[in-house]
Amino acid sequence: MMDLKSLVLLLAIILVVEICLTITANANLVFQVERHRNRKLNLSLSEIVSHDVRRRGRFLSAVDLNLGGKGLPTDQGLYFTKLGIGSPPKEYYVQVDTGSDLLWVNCANCVKCPRRSSSGMELTLYDPKDSKTSDSVYCDQEFCTSTYDGPIPECKSNIRCLYSIAYGDGSETTGYYVKDYLTFNRVDGNLHTAPQNSSIVFGCGAVQSGTLGSSSEQAVDGILGFGQANSSVLSQLAASGKVKKVFSHCLDNIRGGGIFAIGEVVEPKVKTTPLVPKMAHYNVVLKDIEVNGDVLELPTDIFDSGNGKGTIIDSGTTLAYLPSMVYDQILTKVLAQQPGLKLYIVDQQFSCFHYTGNVDTGFPVVKFHFEDSLSLKVFPHDYLFEYNDVWCVGWQKNVEQTKDGMAMTLLGDMMLSNKLVVYDLENMAIGWTEYNCSSSIKVKDASTGVIHTVGAHNISSASTFLIGRILKFFLLLTVIINSLTS
Repeated sequence: MMDLKSLVLLLAIILVVEICLTITANANLVFQVERHRNRKLNLSLSEIVSHDVRRRGRFLSAVDLNLGGKGLPTDQGLYFTKLGIGSPPKEYYVQVDTGSDLLWVNCANCVKCPRRSSSGMELTLYDPKDSKTSDSVYCDQEFCTSTYDGPIPECKSNIRCLYSIAYGDGSETTGYYVKDYLTFNRVDGNLHTAPQNSSIVFGCGAVQSGTLGSSSEQAVDGILGFGQANSSVLSQLAASGKVKKVFSHCLDNIRGGGIFAIGEVVEPKVKTTPLVPKMAHYNVVLKDIEVNGDVLELPTDIFDSGNGKGTIIDSGTTLAYLPSMVYDQILTKVLAQQPGLKLYIVDQQFSCFHYTGNVDTGFPVVKFHFEDSLSLKVFPHDYLFEYNDVWCVGWQKNVEQTKDGMAMTLLGDMMLSNKLVVYDLENMAIGWTEYNCSSSIKVKDASTGVIHTVGAHNISSASTFLIGRILKFFLLLTVIINSLTS
């Protein structure tokens, strides 16, 4: 029979092993990211387009862009992370969204907030009363007035600062702002992080409608916006001196997860193109498109950024959406290499065909050329995808138009996955390079100048808060062991 002392020692050893197995590299700040996918049998092409229509509804509608929070859990897949909010911190699953600004989570007493996710995520409602560091944000305070670009009519000092965001598919989130601690992982060594917190303002969701209020496989606790506005977590952390306004992501659509870090990337080197100033999203200047060495013959103003059109980089959109003239020319040139193919229209919108060979040798590379000589090389496996024994083209005609009748260009996830994408808001530039997203990058600490290695991660691995609880239990066991051996 094992005595108490031996049992305690055995438990301690097991816990040490568990900690060693669960501690993994995170980020300069690091967010553990996972790509959440629907089961293949449940996925339909119409669901992919449905997801992207909602995303385009956000871009093409200028409603409440200053308020942020415009991402949606997708029908095809989403990248999400876990955040610690409050004191003591509780974990929340939030979608990572480069196309919006605000961080918001579902709150206690919320009307029609999802209580569960059929994907297995345990959802949590934020309750300000459960946090020792929670504070209210009122309509006469600077955060609120700056978010609304000025004083709010009929505002009184005891009225909360509210937000309301409407989406292209009719969904809506409404709530109020609160201030509390956000816990994140700060890089303090090679493949090593330490928890740090900072007080930030975020949205407390009180009423959800449409897809935001459904307990489905895509349900999450909220949305983490990485946009340019002062209300974003990135901007708030930068304003408090915690970070510089530079972040990067490498989304691994092969193994899942990837890299998502705040900090200056020093390796690999990434060439950049300027961001168009005074735009709500990450707009860039697209100069021309080349297919198999031939440049498309297009009007000189088709990619202009004026009047709300132009080219937007958004990794949360699954497909790529092109003006009709651009789409038609690309498709013609791509298929010219296989003149015997017969096209099928699937789900009334996808151009598909039967092909048994290697698509990367049977079809041409497409290059998108941007200002300052930055190119995005799109291989056939990046713009073609296999579906029910046929190959389909991952481009769509953008039927949505701006006020002057021109369609914008939207480059989504299929073209950006397996590339390191760097958003440098300090210098108003964005860049990318082809990269193995299961490897690592090197980032520079903004305060010390020291360079650290940041590895890829998956949210199913170590949890900062789980590790914290294990460590506390281990310390308790240490005390017991000491008392038994003294």
